[in-house]
Amino acid sequence: MARLNSRLEAEGAEFLVLGQLLIEGVPTFKTYTRNPDYDLVATNPENNKSARIQVKSRWATDYDGGFLISRFDFDFLVFVELNRGYRYARKASVENGKKSPSYYVFTPDLAKAALYEKSSWGKALLNRIPNVEHHREAWHLIKEYLADPLEN
Repeated sequence: MARLNSRLEAEGAEFLVLGQLLIEGVPTFKTYTRNPDYDLVATNPENNKSARIQVKSRWATDYDGGFLISRFDFDFLVFVELNRGYRYARKASVENGKKSPSYYVFTPDLAKAALYEKSSWGKALLNRIPNVEHHREAWHLIKEYLADPLEN
């Protein structure tokens, strides 16, 4: 199977996360300088605090539960399941598999703990994160970090 060029979808994932944070009332902006460590910066202008956010995404609805990550110089990782359709399963010919995106918010330590030690590519697996569903749309983690003047 040929490698899928999903650069537009990856950019879209960054804007999806940006939009979700804005809807949550968190002032956030996108870094347009192609920073290798983070894609977004969430801010709390009241206490001059910021959070660097790395966005990772997977295009296919039927992906294997993993994503690639090799750098951890961020405050939060938001992983987005874009769910744009089936790519690997046989049922791809029967249904298209499109559904709404899912978002997971992780700290760097949690992202590191999800790394599959046998992967030379830096592959992290959702099934290695305990209680992963507790991290679905956990925007409160970013809000709490930004509210705490002792963090950073």
